Amino acid sequence: MNAPSSSAKQAQHFIALLKKLQNAMLVTHTGEHGFHARPMALADVEDDGRLWFITSVDTAKVHEIEMDSQVHIVAQEGQIFLSLSGRASLIGDREKIAHLWREPFRVWFPGGKDDPNIELIAVRPERGEFWDNSGKQGLKYLWESAKAYVSGTTPDTEDGDIHGAVRL
Repeated sequence: MNAPSSSAKQAQHFIALLKKLQNAMLVTHTGEHGFHARPMALADVEDDGRLWFITSVDTAKVHEIEMDSQVHIVAQEGQIFLSLSGRASLIGDREKIAHLWREPFRVWFPGGKDDPNIELIAVRPERGEFWDNSGKQGLKYLWESAKAYVSGTTPDTEDGDIHGAVRL
């Protein structure tokens, strides 16, 4: 059995980082006016990196996704930073809504998981980029930064565990 390639390892690392997130900024295209970003609670991240959000059927983001399904996600959790581009789809599957439902969502949907205004946004990632300065990667980055400071250069942050760009 072959070992995973470095790009496959980076994709796995990227998805593991995604799963640590609770919130993200969902950026949609608004047509002639540019882009619209808003914070969203992540309902789930699947093993293939697909992201799930819960929203209301009559919102600007739903109408923007209907016009252009290309979206961008940006997020930070502690010393983890992620950027992701992908395609969004709108899903009204009541069984999936019930599966993803968490009680804190009641703030936006007082009727609970059976609220007829709930719709799901599924984002299938295409490309991602990460900067992971947490844990041992953070220590490595501090070391590289200290070496750079002393030598008058810039830190070595080649693609690897600290930074990576991935196709998903």
